Amino acid sequence: MITDVFTILWKEMRELFTRQPNLRGGWMGMLIFLGVFGILMPLQSGIAWVTAPTTLLIWAWVPFIIVNSVVADSFAGERERHTLETLLASRLSDRAILFGKLATAIGYGWGITLAGVVLGWITVNVVDWQGQLTLFPLLNGLGIILVSFLVATLAAGIGVLVSLRASSVRQAQQTLSTMMFLVIIPLIALPLLPEGIRIRVSQFLVGVNVETIITAGILILLVVDLALIGAAMARFRRARLILD
Repeated sequence: MITDVFTILWKEMRELFTRQPNLRGGWMGMLIFLGVFGILMPLQSGIAWVTAPTTLLIWAWVPFIIVNSVVADSFAGERERHTLETLLASRLSDRAILFGKLATAIGYGWGITLAGVVLGWITVNVVDWQGQLTLFPLLNGLGIILVSFLVATLAAGIGVLVSLRASSVRQAQQTLSTMMFLVIIPLIALPLLPEGIRIRVSQFLVGVNVETIITAGILILLVVDLALIGAAMARFRRARLILD
C-alpha cells in the first residue's frame, strides 16, 4: 500500500505545482508565505523571532492556513473535473487514495512551514548578528516541529472530510474559510480587549509552565488528529462516493 500512497502523493504534488499560478497553492502561494513568514515578519520582530516562546503560537497557526489553501481541492476538485470516477475505478485501494491525499496536504503545509522557520532563522541571524549563531531554544524548536506537523494533520483531516462532502471546490473553500476565521478570532480579538484584561492575560501566560502547555497541546492535537483520520477512513467508501 505504501507504493500506492506515494503514487497518489506524486500525482497530487505534480498537479499542485504545475497548476496555473494563484494564491491558493503552487509556487506563488508558497513564495508569498515564505516572503511573509520567512523574511518580513522576522525583520520586524528581530531576535525575538527566534528566542521568544510566543513564536510557537505563530508557527502553530501557519500550517493551518497553508493546508486550508489546497486541501479543498482534494476530492471536490476531482468531482468538479469529473476525474473522481476514473480515480475510484483504478486498482488503488481506498486507504491508499485517502492517505495519499492526506499526505499531500500535510506534506505541502508542513514542508512550507519548516522552510519558513529555517528562512526566518537565517534572516534574523543575518540582520541581527550577535557575534554567534542565535538558535531556537530546544523546547521551542522541538515544539514548532511537532506542533506544526500535528496542526497540518488537523487541517488536512478537517479539509478532507469537508472536501468529501462538498459538491464543488468553491463550496469546500467557503466552509474551510469559515472554520479558519473562527480559529483566528482570538488572535484578532486579543488586541481589542480592554487594557486591564490584556494585562491579566499576559500575567497568566507568564506564570504558566511553557513545557506543560506544549505537552498538553501536543497530546490534544494527537488525539483529535487520530479521530479525524478515523472519521475520514469511515467516510471514504467507493460505493458511497460514486453514488454521491
